[in-house]
Amino acid sequence: MILKSQVEWALHCCAILAGLPDGRYLSTKALAEFHGLPKEYLSKALQGLSHAGLVDTSLGPSGGYRLAKPPADINFLEIVEAVEGRQRTFICSNIRANNPCRPKDYCESSPCAVARIMWEADEAWREKLRGVRLSDLVGILSQEIPPQLWKSSFEWVLERAG
Repeated sequence: MILKSQVEWALHCCAILAGLPDGRYLSTKALAEFHGLPKEYLSKALQGLSHAGLVDTSLGPSGGYRLAKPPADINFLEIVEAVEGRQRTFICSNIRANNPCRPKDYCESSPCAVARIMWEADEAWREKLRGVRLSDLVGILSQEIPPQLWKSSFEWVLERAG
């Protein structure tokens, strides 16, 4: 399974937005510049977050994006699904029906074992992402990023926040 690069972008942008003070917004341009991303493509990921109700938007010179909920109330699965959609990662096309040895009127009463196993794996993956909050990520980043880089990054963001 390969997720769109916009999933990574959305997760990183949400981590940045989690540090914004109340009432402040960060523009697509600033988020794109911070991450070295094309603004036009990043906009699509941010729009997905907006449609999912994960970020609020504001227009105008000091407008942009901010989280719509506290970081503890947003999980990774919500962000992934805002960008990728909610469809299963495995689609069964029932190729077992093409077996030339099967009687023509033979019909299974349940999905095949391959599909069931893949769907169970998909649900386990989703459950793992559902259990990781944006606040968990912020906590990890605050421990892993050197203090001076953490501070200068936060200052850079605040200088550009409307």
